Amino acid sequence: MDFTDQRLSYEKGALDQQSVPASPFELFKAWMDEAIAQKVQEPYAMSLATCGADNKPSVRIVLLREITDTGIVFYTNYDSAKGQDVAANPNAEALFFWHELERQVRISGRIAKIDAEKSAAYFQKRPHDSQIGAWVSQPQSGEVANREVMEQTFEQLQAEYADGISVPTPAFWGGYEITVEKIEFWQGRANRMHDRIVYMQDGDSQSAESWTTKRLLP
Repeated sequence: MDFTDQRLSYEKGALDQQSVPASPFELFKAWMDEAIAQKVQEPYAMSLATCGADNKPSVRIVLLREITDTGIVFYTNYDSAKGQDVAANPNAEALFFWHELERQVRISGRIAKIDAEKSAAYFQKRPHDSQIGAWVSQPQSGEVANREVMEQTFEQLQAEYADGISVPTPAFWGGYEITVEKIEFWQGRANRMHDRIVYMQDGDSQSAESWTTKRLLP
């Protein structure tokens, strides 16, 4: 299959270094709000890239669940492939791509588990069947004989936790936060003359004054 003749001209917006806010979080939240308002399909879906002890990069889609004052939070199985990568190499990068707005955001930084209490509070907010699904997927990415085995386990847990019985939060499940060290905003432009503005943290503080911005060649 040859896609060399397939291309689009990006002409929906612009990004001016002189007018961006001092804090990248302000711009990220504004772009996220716009993506939601424009009804982008799952605008909080992000590609998460990690690299473990084998030095082989791995990427998958996860869902952003919170923007904090210092970073972004998602939830997963700690025993998963991504969890094993993070245990060996606590650096990660997340990519948001909103085709409808012709925008990308890349977030890089250190990654660590959040408080167990916060993870448990979120787990109990999840739909009942999603809670059960977390138990079925242990160990996540582990081999299973067939789908019927999964479905049988799911049905057994549904019966065990029926009639309003609370599903306990698994010890192997919880949240991670990527503490932002670098964040790049990409706005598609015509003729591949894209706008790229990158924020770099200057020091240990997360205040607006602790960030510097640069324009990058497209």
